[in-house]
Amino acid sequence: MTYCVAIKIKEGLIFASDSRTNAGIDNISVFCKTSRFEIAGERQIFLLNAGNLGTTQEVVSLLRKEVERGAEHNILQLDSLFDVARKVGDTVREVIRRLPSSSSGIDFGCSFLVGGQIKGEGQRLFMVYAAGNFIEATKETPFFQIGELKYGKPILDRVINYDTPLGDAIKCALVSFDSTLRSNLSVGLPINLSHLPPQIINHEDGEIEIAKPMTTLIDESNELFQQLRQGWCDGLQYVFKTIPNLDWWKK
Repeated sequence: MTYCVAIKIKEGLIFASDSRTNAGIDNISVFCKTSRFEIAGERQIFLLNAGNLGTTQEVVSLLRKEVERGAEHNILQLDSLFDVARKVGDTVREVIRRLPSSSSGIDFGCSFLVGGQIKGEGQRLFMVYAAGNFIEATKETPFFQIGELKYGKPILDRVINYDTPLGDAIKCALVSFDSTLRSNLSVGLPINLSHLPPQIINHEDGEIEIAKPMTTLIDESNELFQQLRQGWCDGLQYVFKTIPNLDWWKK
């Protein structure tokens, strides 16, 4: 299994995905769940995936092959992120349609988070379902999760809104991962973390350019992440102990 989260705030888009995949407790591997397609200054597109690894890898490979051979209407030629999300959904349907029926007992389903920015429109974020349909994030619903989402959702629900400062949003995403890592062994480090700032103005010619993303890989040796995990754990323990014990049996 896996866990991915994407957040859309005023200060940009945040993407985070784990790297663990497993087919049983004795067959665990590491695979990157984040893919990026770009034309510098013109578009930045992120794809995060969860679900059947074979299905997701084939979907991403087909999209990359179209780009490499310059196929018409490939992901780097589309006019909007909406068109990109639809392209991803169509590719998911195409791949799953060619696979054996579900009667084989294998779940070939998958889901994607698709986000970024194409010159001429604002930043956008979509969640693509296994059926190929999709929904878009809004100011009222500024984050999406796929994979093992239940453990990390409460902190996101309590903290994240469109105006959340960037530092707090990144911290919240990583605390969400910490909760998931503690409760589910099928999710594991390293974490691929990216931030795509809003578009910028080139001061030399005044042209608007899509900003370059900042990316990092967080593994067990990352001291900042370990500090965050310990601080969150200590903080929870402290707050819990400050809540008085009540007499629940008093009538």
